[in-house]
Amino acid sequence: MKILVDTGQQKKKHDLKHACMERLGAELNVVPLPVGDYVLVDENVEDVLSRKKNRGIDVKKLDLLGSYKVSVDTKRDIQEAIGNICGSQHDRFRDEVILAQRNQIKLYILVENSDGVSNLDDLDEWENPRAKMKKWIREADGSRKQVFVSPKATKGTSLAKAMRTMQEEYGVQFIFCRPEETGRKILDLLGAMEDGKKEN
Repeated sequence: MKILVDTGQQKKKHDLKHACMERLGAELNVVPLPVGDYVLVDENVEDVLSRKKNRGIDVKKLDLLGSYKVSVDTKRDIQEAIGNICGSQHDRFRDEVILAQRNQIKLYILVENSDGVSNLDDLDEWENPRAKMKKWIREADGSRKQVFVSPKATKGTSLAKAMRTMQEEYGVQFIFCRPEETGRKILDLLGAMEDGKKEN
């Protein structure tokens, strides 16, 4: 099985999942993807890749749009998901989700974490560790005291609510797993594993 990996995936930061995918029989090829980080190469995708190769030109980001129906986007942890959904990256992330919806691409957002979060109900109970972080500051009189670094850090309930809203409005699906499970989970979601069951 061949899997396309988006060029936007930072080198060295995805070695664990990529090594797992390769052990399970995946051949990984890096190309720019219009939606998501991972795509299974089927006949339609192969057709695009072959035509580009025969013409001696590189695949561009939008060349594959319309050639695949399922993609997996990964988030390295819950904090990255917060930045994408509740933070400064929200507009860019929403644009990608809308692009997937308008092109009938089922987009799975796979959030890796070691926090014990395996679904949105777990996320409701999740406590953001940033909300507990403190630092020392010096007062005007010279005394020192501890204050919270991010007293308004996004709560698990707020993130879960935003995710549920995006699922309803855009058809994207948020899934959670431990980092060591990510490689197999990607292949399962893409339908690449014969013994794997795709999540609905």
